Amino acid sequence: MAKALEPSDKIVIAIDGPAASGKGTLAQGLAVKLGFGYLDTGSLYRAVACTVIKRGIDPENDVAVMSVLPNLDLSLFSSDLLRTEAVGLAASQIATMPCVREYLLDYQRSFAQDTHRNPKGVILDGRDIGTVVCPKADLKIFVVADLDVRIKRRLEELKRKGVIAVEEEIRADMSERDKRDGSRSSSPLRPALDAWLLDTTKKDETETLLCALNYIAEKLLK
Repeated sequence: MAKALEPSDKIVIAIDGPAASGKGTLAQGLAVKLGFGYLDTGSLYRAVACTVIKRGIDPENDVAVMSVLPNLDLSLFSSDLLRTEAVGLAASQIATMPCVREYLLDYQRSFAQDTHRNPKGVILDGRDIGTVVCPKADLKIFVVADLDVRIKRRLEELKRKGVIAVEEEIRADMSERDKRDGSRSSSPLRPALDAWLLDTTKKDETETLLCALNYIAEKLLK
């Protein structure tokens, strides 16, 4: 179990889970409610993937991918290009590379430890925050949802963006991504032993946020 905290402590919250489970929306909502710093670590890999695609680099060529890291354009974090399916798929491939994960690890940990930028606390979401990036995080949440629900959410997200998507293609891509994330040799997707499991299958965004806020409040008041 995560240690009980005093309200005055700087808090590190790790949120992990598969694609379209709702972890990103939850993490952003918590950051706003709690006044914490927030880092979507998946955007790091998506920024690398976006750069790789723009330069015509094979996302499975680890040497070529590593060559873009020293001059990675962090302004890409706010780009809509990062949220395309092509970039997401390439990011999933790139995330299997131990050399890339190790390179980006320092940035993620530095963000979590930056008390000047984030004096109250930080929330990081991704695939290996509670197990690798911040294994000593004060609170760990692992977000899950049934595959069919996740596919529906992704289709609705793409529809809002005006993107025409085929359900079976989304299903195939998401299933492949789940398999890749869970079986990679470096930092596979899995819940930390002391993580709280949050199933969002039958919860909307508001219910999920309230559920997580109640959990956090219980831990803080112990």
